[in-house]
Amino acid sequence: MRSKFIKVIQFYIFNYMRHFLLGLFTAVLFAGSIKAQTKNLEKIWEAKEDLPIPESVLYKGDTKELYVSLIDGVGNVKDGKGGIAILNLDGTMKNANWVTGLNAPKGLAVFKNTLYVADITAVVSIDLPTGKVKNKLEIDEAVFLNDLTVDNNGTLYASDTRTNKIYQIKNNRYELYIENATSANGLKWINKDLFVLAGTELWKIDSKKQITIVAKGLEKVGDGLEPIGNGEFIATCWAGIIYHIKKDGSIEKLQDVQGKMNTADLGYNPQKRIIYIPTFNQNSVIAYQLK
Repeated sequence: MRSKFIKVIQFYIFNYMRHFLLGLFTAVLFAGSIKAQTKNLEKIWEAKEDLPIPESVLYKGDTKELYVSLIDGVGNVKDGKGGIAILNLDGTMKNANWVTGLNAPKGLAVFKNTLYVADITAVVSIDLPTGKVKNKLEIDEAVFLNDLTVDNNGTLYASDTRTNKIYQIKNNRYELYIENATSANGLKWINKDLFVLAGTELWKIDSKKQITIVAKGLEKVGDGLEPIGNGEFIATCWAGIIYHIKKDGSIEKLQDVQGKMNTADLGYNPQKRIIYIPTFNQNSVIAYQLK
């Protein structure tokens, strides 16, 4: 009787341990799969016509348009060949010559009815309803203005990649905002902080100009920067790399096309989670679904 009782107990213990271990193993696998989950890009379309050296794309949701800065020449030469084109959201051309006569235009920012353009050593203001240039603010100390961003009050910030500086522009006046920002390029104002792609790092600069390194370890110098929510970003490196920067500062490479094409200053449609990549020397803009 005792022997039978012991066997019954052993049977229940065995089955309990078997189910417990099986459940534990499944949980480990599930946790591993969650951790391994990654974002990926699915190509939607590529616009290839009338886009001579596109450097930056800006998504404008209310008018369902993409503004594209076109260098159309050498990136640091004031030759008057540059301009701004407008694409529809399906990649078809809306206006190939919306603005002309610029000097190697790069980063774009919009506030109310004005589009701002980084134009080597100047910030050009363009009236959105008419496409007419309203103002051109020369920054005397600038060498290679690259990207722009604007805060909720209309104050602009402009990065100068060659001098490692960021300028603040308010009421048509500029002043040095911060220096020693290594190869400063991509900028994005979020709430009360300025986020900067500085070399191979992502910085957050607060209202007291205190710098926090959010992420580091990009393979090449950063170019474009777009927030995608929940403290995460998509960042590009001109050399041909697209990164997903997570809230904890870790980074994952979504695309590496070095030697095949460039990935310059991207635009982002937050409603449909689509990124728009200007390919620079490949003279096209590619739309990718972010999954």
